[in-house]
Amino acid sequence: MTTDHRGDAGAGAGAGAGRAVPVIVHPPELPDPAPHGYATSVVAPRGARLAFVSGQGGQDEEGRLSEDFATQVRQAYANLCRVLEALGAEPGRVVKLTVYVVDHNSSKLGVLTENVKRTFGDTLPAQTLVPVPRLAIDPMLFEVDAIVALE
Repeated sequence: MTTDHRGDAGAGAGAGAGRAVPVIVHPPELPDPAPHGYATSVVAPRGARLAFVSGQGGQDEEGRLSEDFATQVRQAYANLCRVLEALGAEPGRVVKLTVYVVDHNSSKLGVLTENVKRTFGDTLPAQTLVPVPRLAIDPMLFEVDAIVALE
C-alpha cells in the first residue's frame, strides 16, 4: 500500500511497479491516525475484485475462547490472516476493518493498536471501532471483519 498525503483519491490506480496496490489517502489538515493503528481512508485499486470477510473472533482451532481480551484479539487477527491466506491475499490488501469490542473503554486501545500494527505494519487499513454490549457468543469479547482488495 502506498500513501498519498495530498488527498488525491484518484491515486487508486496504485503506485506499485506494475502492480496496482491500495493507496492510503490522508488529508494533511486532519490529525494523523497511524499511531492509533488505522488510516483515514484507503482507495482500492481500479478494477480490483473485493472480498468481504465475515467477522473473525478469537476462537482457537478447537473453537475455544480465552477469557483474556488481549488473547482473543491476537487470535482473531491470526484467524483473519488465515482467511487472507485462503483468499491469496496479504494483509496489505485489506482496505477496511470493522472491529467490535464488548464493553469498550480506553484501556483496551493499546491492545487493539498493537495488534493492528503487528498485523498490518505500515499498510494500515481504514478502520471503525464499534463498542457493543455483547457478541454472538457470550464469552466473545472481540470480533473483526474486513474488506479486501484482491488483485
